Amino acid sequence: METIIASAIAVLGTLLGSGITLAVQQRTTDRSHEFTRREKLRQERLDAYSSYAGALLNYRRCLVHLWFCENEEPPHEDPDAVRIRAYDLRSGAQEALFRVQMLTDDETLSQTAETVLADVTALAKTETRTELDQRRVRTRDDINRLVRTAKRHL
Repeated sequence: METIIASAIAVLGTLLGSGITLAVQQRTTDRSHEFTRREKLRQERLDAYSSYAGALLNYRRCLVHLWFCENEEPPHEDPDAVRIRAYDLRSGAQEALFRVQMLTDDETLSQTAETVLADVTALAKTETRTELDQRRVRTRDDINRLVRTAKRHL
């Protein structure tokens, strides 16, 4: 009888040990999957935020160049060609904005990103050089502020 009891205890011990091992491995696997998911999301956000900032800078630069082509003499480039390039850059910036909006959980960041694009777009409607210079500084600062804000969401 003692042999049967000892065998039963050994079997139960083995089953208990296997069950605990399985639970620990499952927990470790779940943590690993969660870490991988969070890291992938962080990488996607980093890519989206930096791509958007770059798209805004390129679009802004093109609009400033367009303003000079239309309003001042030095740049000798066809304003229509620059305008077409600006439209393409705006489309790229909008696509990057949509990606930012899909990846962020923060509504304030999403709205700020949209506002910055609208402010950059307003550069094209500037009438005087003084106003252009003020908007250039403001949009540059807005893009830098957006980058600093986005960095906190990585």
